[in-house]
Amino acid sequence: MLTAQQLEQFQQDGHLTVDEFFSTDQIKSALKDIDVWGQETRDNLSVVEKSWYLEKDAGEDAPLRKLDDPVFQRPVFQQLAQVPPVKQVIEQLIGPDVCIFFSQVFMKPAHHGGPKPIHQDNYYFDPTDHQRQVTLWVALDAATTENGCLFFANGSHRVGVVEHVAPVDEPFNLQVPSSLAQQYEMTAAPVPQGGISIHHGNVFHQSSANRSDFPRRAVAMHFIPQGMQLLKPTLAYDDDVRFNL
Repeated sequence: MLTAQQLEQFQQDGHLTVDEFFSTDQIKSALKDIDVWGQETRDNLSVVEKSWYLEKDAGEDAPLRKLDDPVFQRPVFQQLAQVPPVKQVIEQLIGPDVCIFFSQVFMKPAHHGGPKPIHQDNYYFDPTDHQRQVTLWVALDAATTENGCLFFANGSHRVGVVEHVAPVDEPFNLQVPSSLAQQYEMTAAPVPQGGISIHHGNVFHQSSANRSDFPRRAVAMHFIPQGMQLLKPTLAYDDDVRFNL
């Protein structure tokens, strides 16, 4: 359960870090499964899929950059999502009867993990109520400023969802216009292994490239109330596929 002080901090900043949320054994199980699933995925990618799932400009042996929908596909991650404190924390933030509508594993491999520009999750998701979408981001490895932890613009969740732009050669790499992003100071949010970062769907956030010798693997679970629809999602999410807690 979050304390009153933690809830106040989330409301003020739009994000919150909680250390030691998952056990060492839970994290080890998730990492072991990622090794197996990642290799299976890497071996079976089509040419088109490689352009989406592999790190760019990393050569023929480019490592995976992400895996989609672990909660829907892998029992280990379903078990992780069903740990009682997960439901308790999310319901404190967005109310009862919640579900996961999408989840992702971010690999952020050593020396290759690329940056993610400043963006808002709700520009991608567009739920009917932007105030009731939150993401629980689990640090499977310690996330540091050296290996690409998240950075947040404190309080930016209060401006609402803004129009995003994309570089000409990266149509899916949507980002907050620099003229607006520059009005905020980005604050690093390192997370120890097993800790979590929870953030509001409207908050501006980014991650830098991984220049370290260590990976920065993480799993993000995206929550909304059960029955809530996604109006104009940028990506194809299936409203019929939800994981209720």
